[in-house]
Amino acid sequence: VILLLAVAGMIWAVKNSNNTESGDLAVPVSASDQMKGNPESRVTLVEYSDFQCPACKSYYPIVEKLMDEYGSKIRFVYRHFPLPQHKNARPTAFAAEAAGRQGKFWEMVNEIFNHQDEWALLADPKDTLLSYADEIGLDKEKFLQDFDSNDVREKVEDDLQGGVRSRVRATPTFFLNGAAISNPRSYDEFKRAIDAAITQAP
Repeated sequence: VILLLAVAGMIWAVKNSNNTESGDLAVPVSASDQMKGNPESRVTLVEYSDFQCPACKSYYPIVEKLMDEYGSKIRFVYRHFPLPQHKNARPTAFAAEAAGRQGKFWEMVNEIFNHQDEWALLADPKDTLLSYADEIGLDKEKFLQDFDSNDVREKVEDDLQGGVRSRVRATPTFFLNGAAISNPRSYDEFKRAIDAAITQAP
């Protein structure tokens, strides 16, 4: 049932997050990126995403399933692209980066996406995000310091500007080995794209 709902969400996402006009990835992957999988892989999937975006939430379990299957063969990079109409996209991005300063970026990403309905419409989501920090075992004082830090804000802004330079116009937008791809309409379609990239990799 969960997979069927996710696929239905993906179809909605494709209709509402068309990325076909995006160009090549303008900012190469670097050590400052949030990544997982095989760091030495020649196949890289980059996602520009907004935590408040319903389409991004729909794709989240699909990407997680891909990484479960291909984690030893590819690397996945998450970049922030908070849309202006989503007022809580930036605070949640700050929370993820603050968690990353304690080695738990992906754990916070999981909390944020899985509880999107809890915080998306809050006037101020900070207390809710702090509760997620507590849930995943972060030092809450350090989390709050990093949440408010210039370094975290600059990281989110750098991701955003890199997306602008890459002509990202919607979320999520995916780049496979530096080239923008249309959002796959199913898990199998995503798999075919990954398999082709692995086959073509030098």
